[in-house]
Amino acid sequence: MSASSAPIRVLVADDQAAVREGLALLLDTIADVTVVGQAEDGLAAVDLATELHPDVVLMDLNMPRCDGIDATRRIRAQRPDTRVVMLTTYEDDTSIVSALQAGALGYLTKSATRADIERAVKAAAAGQAILDPAVQQRLLAAATGVPDAAQSAEPASADVLTAREADVLRLIAEGHGNREIARLLFVSEATVKTHINRIFTKTGSRDRAQAVHYAYTHGYAEPRSAP
Repeated sequence: MSASSAPIRVLVADDQAAVREGLALLLDTIADVTVVGQAEDGLAAVDLATELHPDVVLMDLNMPRCDGIDATRRIRAQRPDTRVVMLTTYEDDTSIVSALQAGALGYLTKSATRADIERAVKAAAAGQAILDPAVQQRLLAAATGVPDAAQSAEPASADVLTAREADVLRLIAEGHGNREIARLLFVSEATVKTHINRIFTKTGSRDRAQAVHYAYTHGYAEPRSAP
């Protein structure tokens, strides 16, 4: 981008304030990129995209009121010139395909580095698609019918969860909220949310109730007996 070119205007959408603000700070360190707004959920992302006219929206997937996929679909319908890059903990086939079908031009996982995010934002602003390497592998595997190495190595039983994910699932089953889990495990609420997203993906759960049922049926927690 030449010195006379306008910077890429980016809107950040994530319901976790710490993640959202951290991404905004990171993006502000990238040359030729400026953050024009932050949205705490999908509906706010749609409204701010209409108001602020960003070039790129960096979008979380799992948000209240309106998830990232629906928000992407609405933004692309209202503002076709605005590009969306999904940045999420989810990397399952359904989430990836749904996001791309909704109009997302990029798809990164939250293990992405600063360089990955910079590359994705600048590529999206230029109308070019860019996908996380793991996402590319999963799409290729889905297209060819050949399971990728990560999928084939991962057992399909209850031991797919890491030890920390198992701890989080047990605490969910015990009725603890995200803040309590963060305090008990000495981690941030953003980290708890990341673990929960991964638990949902691995167990096929759509919400906490289904995750609790999974915990009971797979030995991660014992149902509490009535007093």
